[in-house]
Amino acid sequence: MYNIIKHLHSINRWVILALLLISVLTAFSKWISKKEYTAQDKKLALFTLISSHIQLILGIILLLITERLFFTEGWRESPINKYFVFAHLPAMILGIIFITIGYSISKRKTKSKDKFMFTWIFFLIGLLSILGGIPWGIHGAGWY
Repeated sequence: MYNIIKHLHSINRWVILALLLISVLTAFSKWISKKEYTAQDKKLALFTLISSHIQLILGIILLLITERLFFTEGWRESPINKYFVFAHLPAMILGIIFITIGYSISKRKTKSKDKFMFTWIFFLIGLLSILGGIPWGIHGAGWY
């Protein structure tokens, strides 16, 4: 069970990064060029939101069933354990919060320009937070 969820979490990160990058670039270009907000734009933002929430659920499940035995005696002695609990998890949650806020605000706006602007700003902040929380080359953390 652990390996299945770990691989789903691993695969889904690429989906999220791709969707976030596409969403940010699309929202920025359409905001600058003053294009109309279409159903396709709404679907792209929604798929990005849903994928990020699925990733959060998978990550929390991994944290609870991990073989690394978080929250047992001596778990803080491992730098990898400390990284995942005190850096990775908060950065990812913060990124997902920004994505959710951006989607929620843009959904309520009536002007296309405003929808794209809020999507671009909040999704970009979410993307930067997520990129900051990825364990880039941390020995033992791995890109499983």
